[in-house]
Amino acid sequence: MPVSAQTDQPMSTWQNPPEPITSMLDVAPLPAVSISRDNQWLVELERRALLPISELSEPWLAIAGTKINPNTWGPAQEGSYKGLTVRRLGTLESTPIHLPPDARIRNLRWSYDNRYLAFTLTQADGIELWVLDVAEAKARPLSGPLLNGVYNSPCRWLPGDEGLICKVRPQGLGVPPTEPKVPVGPVIESSQGRVAATRTYTNLLQSPHDEALLEYYFSSQIAHISLDGEITLLDDPSLLRNVTVSPDGQWLLRSTVHRPFSYQVPLSRFPVRYEVLNRQGEVVHELADLPLADDIPIAFDSVRQGKRGIGWRTDQPATLFWTEALDGGDASNEAEHRDGLYTLAAPFDGEPTELWRSTLRFRGVTWSTEDFAVVTEAWYDSRQLKAWSINLGQTASEPVLLDERDFQNAYANPGSPVLMPGPYGRSVLMLSEDGKSMYLNGGGASPDGVFPFLDRLDLTSLETERLWQAEGDVFSRITRLLDANAENIIVRRESQTSPGNYHQLMLSSGEEKPLTEFVDPLAWYADVQKEIVRYPRADGVTLTATLYLPPGYNPATDGPLPTVLWVYPREFKDRAVASQNTRSEYTFTRPGRDSVLFLLTQGYAVLNGPTMPIVGEGDKQPNDTYIEQLVSSAEAAVNLLVERGVSDGQRLAIGGHSYGAFTAANLLAHSDLFQAGIARSGAYNRTLTPFGFQGEQRNFWETPETYLTMSPFIAAEKINEPLLLIHGAEDNNPGTYPIQSERLYEAMKGLGGTVRYVSLPAEGHVYRSREAVGHVLWEMVSWLDDHVKGGEP
Repeated sequence: MPVSAQTDQPMSTWQNPPEPITSMLDVAPLPAVSISRDNQWLVELERRALLPISELSEPWLAIAGTKINPNTWGPAQEGSYKGLTVRRLGTLESTPIHLPPDARIRNLRWSYDNRYLAFTLTQADGIELWVLDVAEAKARPLSGPLLNGVYNSPCRWLPGDEGLICKVRPQGLGVPPTEPKVPVGPVIESSQGRVAATRTYTNLLQSPHDEALLEYYFSSQIAHISLDGEITLLDDPSLLRNVTVSPDGQWLLRSTVHRPFSYQVPLSRFPVRYEVLNRQGEVVHELADLPLADDIPIAFDSVRQGKRGIGWRTDQPATLFWTEALDGGDASNEAEHRDGLYTLAAPFDGEPTELWRSTLRFRGVTWSTEDFAVVTEAWYDSRQLKAWSINLGQTASEPVLLDERDFQNAYANPGSPVLMPGPYGRSVLMLSEDGKSMYLNGGGASPDGVFPFLDRLDLTSLETERLWQAEGDVFSRITRLLDANAENIIVRRESQTSPGNYHQLMLSSGEEKPLTEFVDPLAWYADVQKEIVRYPRADGVTLTATLYLPPGYNPATDGPLPTVLWVYPREFKDRAVASQNTRSEYTFTRPGRDSVLFLLTQGYAVLNGPTMPIVGEGDKQPNDTYIEQLVSSAEAAVNLLVERGVSDGQRLAIGGHSYGAFTAANLLAHSDLFQAGIARSGAYNRTLTPFGFQGEQRNFWETPETYLTMSPFIAAEKINEPLLLIHGAEDNNPGTYPIQSERLYEAMKGLGGTVRYVSLPAEGHVYRSREAVGHVLWEMVSWLDDHVKGGEP
């Protein structure tokens, strides 16, 4: 139950923050945009505002690491859109699509011929399949509420006008299993000396009744649903994890979960069988039957043994590809090669072909319409990344190295390959008309600022040509190339005062036309002062933050302000990379949900995201000096604020969410820089996550000093500043159980600290209801007004 900020007495109602925050929370957010593959249609997706708490309070079940809604057979507390409008690309006149009231739209997919946009509509009793005819601007249902959407997207398009392949609820399942009123016996787990360390997961199976619920709600059948709404069942019920369609539409790849289940790991690690079916639903090939994967080592880059990442090549009509670990899946093993990349073509009765072997862990493959592909490998410990071009027709030929760097090195990032629909409608590399070059869409981080770019890469000489780059005080990035020679492009532009709008641009002539006309939904922030600031840490690492000041504020004449630092640290292996600037001050930033930027309306300055890099070069691990580097980063940020006159150093608050909450509590325990703190949905006792957390790969027994030193719970007696703890009562994020906040509250209370704990009913790791978000902002404003703003300057 909420508690008053002024007293310890419970309150019976949710609270709203002061104006203008309350009014801002109810403003409709900007829509999302989806453009058809053939670049002929633009659909605006109307976002939902904050949900009512009644919707978040709908029934849900925790099953094998997931949360499902038993009434709808879909995910619990699902995110969705509420409306659609459609228009031809290049025009600004759009047509609203008529849908049922209070629509909950999810799982949008364009058909391969771009005539239709399929989506699901969640009703009170289930999930329906709908299809939008974009030329007619009319949507209609293809099924009743019978889809099974509890795990993965329920539907996939077939080529042409053949309809979709979907997962549907089996008929005749009967009523759900009921929990026994009297326990039939104890719940027993055992281990026979096998090493099976796992990270801290939530919502796992806990009883035979949970197993029965899993077998009931995850049971599905594959169905063909035509554009006329005719439904044809293709197989018998099974615990269907996923089904994908071959590019030519003739084969189905089915993955099904089976026993033995586990109470220690989520569904993604359960035994799984991969089979290829023909269009009649007959099994023609069993590709793999993988055992329970509860023993994957916790070291990053450790993976499941056996075939993984199984999918369809996008450049072939019906060829499967997958990866297999060559090092036993254990990153701690020494190995010349880590992974192998394999393919197998229809009719799947031959031997697999090995295309490539990696020396690092395989990260992905992008196919092309020519006889080559781009593969990527990386290794977390060294932060090393390599990208190669491999010859698919001559697998014995040497791969060509395209990129090698520290994957955290934004300045050296050449950009991501630009994709386009291939001959089967699936994404492949976009090549120039002569097939000799590919395109790279880059983020453009540099010492001078962030300026996205487009490069053409010659695949023979490996030389790049800069075709376009953002410039000036507008942040622009390319979202689509409209032709193979990159003459015609779509650019999304935004500035500090203008939201992101899409424009069609001819590079050769500079001619352009607007594609959207979105306007600022929160014009109050147009006059907010936003600046990217750079400043040194004592050890020479350069830090970056975004400084926000209220409209019209002048430090020279108005004096220092109460100031909030909102933080989230990251680990690095290179000091120079940790010093890089990856932010643009020209982006359009408006607060949403429980953003700290709402505090600007109450007269606070905000230093958002001050970088707090935790660096461990060479053989040193970053977290071995976590506290020292954390405090040093905070001192540098405070020094900057004081030197600029923004802060007097006596009215400062530290805050953060998740790992940022953990950081805030640590800074209160190990420094005297701040007068109060706000910690939302954090973890404070690392012994409760003994097999690794965040970027820490070592377990507690390997480095107990690190776990204990980094735990603010262990240093609770040192937290002598007021701390506001907020946590979602249903937090299912790995490692951030609500008990983390409960125990820190009890510790500080027992030690005589000033602490307040707010538990939000029905909320998870991120707060989503209008009531809870409004109350969180009320708590934050009240807490800071009492403990920071009211302090002596």
